[in-house]
Amino acid sequence: MTSGTKSKAQRRAELQRKAAERRAAELRAKRARQAFRYGGAVLVVLVIVIIVVVATGGSSHPPSTKTAADVKTKPIPASLQMIADPPTTAGAEGIPIPKGAKLADLSTTATGQSVEGIQCNAGEKTVTHVHTHLTIFVDGKARVIPYGVGIPGYQAVQTPDGPFVETGSCFYWLHTHAEDGIIHVESPSASETFTLGQFFAEWGLPLSSTQVGPVSGKETVFFTAPGKKVGIYEGDPANLPLGSHYQIQIDVGTPIVKPVNITSWGEL
Repeated sequence: MTSGTKSKAQRRAELQRKAAERRAAELRAKRARQAFRYGGAVLVVLVIVIIVVVATGGSSHPPSTKTAADVKTKPIPASLQMIADPPTTAGAEGIPIPKGAKLADLSTTATGQSVEGIQCNAGEKTVTHVHTHLTIFVDGKARVIPYGVGIPGYQAVQTPDGPFVETGSCFYWLHTHAEDGIIHVESPSASETFTLGQFFAEWGLPLSSTQVGPVSGKETVFFTAPGKKVGIYEGDPANLPLGSHYQIQIDVGTPIVKPVNITSWGEL
């Protein structure tokens, strides 16, 4: 056998080596294709997440369609001892303003960033424009909801019936113009609804079944809406929807104040 002639064993070994190299190359190509497909899927997911975040204003808060019809309340028991409504004064929106200290100031309120999917726009969005009345009592004494919640850089004008916020650097879809507890719901959506918890989130305050802003204790929550008899709500008040002429009252501690009932809403 000359040096230029390969034995059968040598040729067989070379064929086996080349076959092994082909299998290795095929395996590398398969792994590359899998990595590409996996990376593409991840990229698609990331794009979808980014779109959702942008569309919801930087929040994963799911849109709500909950209304008063979804709120389950219990009748007020005859045994519940309540005191009469405290004194009030006329307000700029035609709604009585309770006399008392503010629940909290505006030092924690949002300043323009989106909050739980709610944006702060240059002008008020009125595709939906409804009003909910909120009253809060702590140990039987009224706590005032200040004007300017949800209106960064607000400018209040003095009226014969008290201050009223006319302008601001932007308007959140939930905001207050006066100190009468009226929460203005002014949004660009005809179908999405909002909750009391979102209003408190804008304000930068906690709200739960045991805490209302800086105050904590046993709560008695009243809820009513047009066509719905006032009753006691035993769930988390943060989940209560805001809607046209809904009325929410939270009493922390005792005595408990008889539910405030707004019968004349003026132009609201």
